[in-house]
Amino acid sequence: MTKKDEVIQLLEACTEQERLEVFQYLRKTIPIHAIEAKLNTQAEVILEAIDRASDLTLRGIRGIIAEAAFLVEVLGKLEGWKDVTPPGDAAYDFLIEDSISRINIQVKMQRKESGEPKVRNGKYVVETQRTRGGKDKATGLPTRPYRFGEFDILAVSMHPSTNDWNTFMYTVGSWLRPRPSAPELIEVYQPIPQAVNEDWTNDLSTCIEWLRSGTKKTIAPF
Repeated sequence: MTKKDEVIQLLEACTEQERLEVFQYLRKTIPIHAIEAKLNTQAEVILEAIDRASDLTLRGIRGIIAEAAFLVEVLGKLEGWKDVTPPGDAAYDFLIEDSISRINIQVKMQRKESGEPKVRNGKYVVETQRTRGGKDKATGLPTRPYRFGEFDILAVSMHPSTNDWNTFMYTVGSWLRPRPSAPELIEVYQPIPQAVNEDWTNDLSTCIEWLRSGTKKTIAPF
């Protein structure tokens, strides 16, 4: 039996309180994540700060978690593709490439209302506009709306309704519904069916096939 096995055996014989004390002892020298060094504080303090955050701040944090989950659980398992996302603030969150072409992807969170998944006419909702507003210096037009062509695929984290950070729904960016008063802009609220259909899929590879097929259409309304 190795020393590690002996330690594990001893830990299994300990009470929950004793194991907690051992963990706290180890935490003095073993960081959980590199961000502890970056912020010069322990993960426990960072998590406590997040727990005290406002709803607006938590909404932003959930969006960041969705992006991280997409990177690790979706792109990390997508065979034949490479993440080539450049640094900087683009209209998309991820840029990937294979031997054929590059595709950019925007990740959004399923919309919640009063703490519950927002539903309109039996469909879930995603808000497709930038978090921060502003105006283009050259044109004077608002920069918060997305324009068609700014991203190829929309990936929506369905965590609010599934409680699973690895669940996403996908559609082609050009299939999204336009604003009636400005058809070059993407409508703010887009409908998501509660099950996979001909407009939305839960498989990124399928959505890539849809994109490359060149099919022109608009997803069904609410």
